[in-house]
Order: sequence, then C-alpha cells, then structure tokens
Amino acid sequence: MPEASELRFRRLLEGKRELTIAVKGRRSGGSHSLPVWFVLEGDTLHLLPVSGSDTNWYRNILKDPQMTLTTDDESLRVKARPIREKGLVEKTIESFGARYGAGEISRWYTKLDVAVEIALPKT
Repeated sequence: MPEASELRFRRLLEGKRELTIAVKGRRSGGSHSLPVWFVLEGDTLHLLPVSGSDTNWYRNILKDPQMTLTTDDESLRVKARPIREKGLVEKTIESFGARYGAGEISRWYTKLDVAVEIALPKT
C-alpha cells in the first residue's frame, strides 16, 4: 500500500465513517488490523476503543503507540496518544455521539473509560 501525504490522507477521510488501524501486538509482535469509527476535529483524529481499556488494540498501543491508519488503500504512519483523563474521554464520547448517534455509541461501546488522540500534521 502506498504511503499517503498527510494532506491527501485527511482529504480521503472526508465523508468516511470508518478507517482501518493496524497496531503491533504487545505479545506476538505481529501486526493486527481492524476497522474503527473515528472523529476528525481540526488536526486531531479521535478514536474510541469499543471495550475501553480492555480493548486489545488499545492495550497494544500502550506498549507501542505507533500505528498505521488506512483508507482507500492509502496508509499513514502515526503515533497514538492514549487518553485516560475523564473530561477528555467524555468530550470524545460526546463527539462520537454527535457523529454516529448516542444510541449507536451505547449499542456498540461497552466500556467508556479511555480514548485515543492522534495529532495529524497541521495543514
């Protein structure tokens, strides 16, 4: 897969409901990929692990915060920042609720104690 420029990647995210993340397994060292919902606000991409701090991909980024984001066969290497501060997690939950609907968040997300931020390079 080709590596996208930050600006091109951001444009590819417009109108998308999900993207694919790939993280390094904390025990296996292998790459693990899965689709996730996201919210893009300014230069920050927000992710919400579906099982909160129990989510495997979240636990993996605690050991190695490097991840690859993929959409439309274009990839971007980024560094994830785990968020545990209650106020910031609540803000992320509100953003997800506004984008996907509060009912969908309560339907799919079983534990809401952490979030993830990814700072995209400024455009």
